[in-house]
Amino acid sequence: MSTRTVSARARRASVVALVAAFALAGCAGTVPLEPGPDANNPECAAISVRVPDRVGDLDRRTTNAQATAAWGDPAAVIYRCGLPEQGPSDLPCFDVDGVDWLLDESNAPRYVFTTYGRTPVTEIIVDITYIAGADAVRTLSEAVAVVDADARCLAATDVFGGGSVSPTAEPTPEPTP
Repeated sequence: MSTRTVSARARRASVVALVAAFALAGCAGTVPLEPGPDANNPECAAISVRVPDRVGDLDRRTTNAQATAAWGDPAAVIYRCGLPEQGPSDLPCFDVDGVDWLLDESNAPRYVFTTYGRTPVTEIIVDITYIAGADAVRTLSEAVAVVDADARCLAATDVFGGGSVSPTAEPTPEPTP
């Protein structure tokens, strides 16, 4: 796994630009998006051809960038593929149908879900005022799963060598009379 990381400041700037796209995308026309730096990766094409026409009750919209998609009017779900690899993160990580997703809630009500352990990296931005983040991610995880994982998020039990983080003591046998 690569040790390249994207600074929090750079990620926030990217999200701010995409949030502006949300605001501009309220006219049911083409949604203006920025492609990821590795959007031309063939794995992005493999995912992009599998994204559905609907996410929840939201219809797919036209976008102007490679390896992107959007749903809803205004655009409530945005998908982008080809983002820089993420290193270790302190963001919470969730497995959704076999795909690990990091969750960034810093721009609520727009949540950013980013794949972990898959190259190229995929990002889904969900405005939770229109659709639950879990519903959008669950719908798109099937398409993202076509790219094999080369790493997984760690749980506390992985860090502590397996088993329980707080092991329970063995019961002490009572003395026999």
